[in-house]
Amino acid sequence: MISIIALKEFRSFFAAPATWFTVAALQFIFAWFFLARLDAFLQVQVQLAQLANAPGATLAVATPLFGTIALIMMMLVPIFTMRLLAEERRNQTLTLLMTAPVSARDIVLGKFFGLMLFLLLIIATCTLMVLTLMLGTRLDLGLLFSNACGLFLLTACYVALGLYISSLTAQPLVAAISSLAALFGLWLMEVSAVDNDHIWHAFSPTTHFQNFNVGLLNSGDLVFLLLFCMTFLLLAMRRLRNNSIYG
Repeated sequence: MISIIALKEFRSFFAAPATWFTVAALQFIFAWFFLARLDAFLQVQVQLAQLANAPGATLAVATPLFGTIALIMMMLVPIFTMRLLAEERRNQTLTLLMTAPVSARDIVLGKFFGLMLFLLLIIATCTLMVLTLMLGTRLDLGLLFSNACGLFLLTACYVALGLYISSLTAQPLVAAISSLAALFGLWLMEVSAVDNDHIWHAFSPTTHFQNFNVGLLNSGDLVFLLLFCMTFLLLAMRRLRNNSIYG
């Protein structure tokens, strides 16, 4: 049942013309930033050749690109998560869905995986964009994998939080603004803490993504991002169960 709901959600994204416009705009932004970083790298290629341990194309181009994508995802995800449950509640279709032989777990995970499958396409296209550099230079595939994995986990955290907030209201716009405010607040927790060991750093998903961004695969970062995602998915399931019981 989870797979059925996920495929339904995945197809619904491509049924909306706004989705195609958004994806096209995103690819233009990513391609522009990618080419800008590549041009800057090529301009300093002569100076870098004189260094013993000069940064390669992966560190100079791919790492900043994935960092930018992570920031854009923070602003993009609330636009998609706002309709997952809030729009269902506004259109009175959530009640019908809850009376069907599906559990709150099936609904939440189905919608979560449906959106993640769609966003995975965006992450994959950006990764393929970077892989085109292999035609002219060597890439650090380990660093590239670390960035792609970290971005996927960070996006999953954003989706889980947005999905939970979407379950709290019947107004998609309120859900979008609230999700964006929550994600922006978590980002501010990371950038406002001047000390790297500050307690606020431990609660911000973007902090843990930074280690993936520089190629550090830390089990602590992986566990935090997974627990963050699971926590808000469980909260969304509990919210739906309470709705089915009390209203």
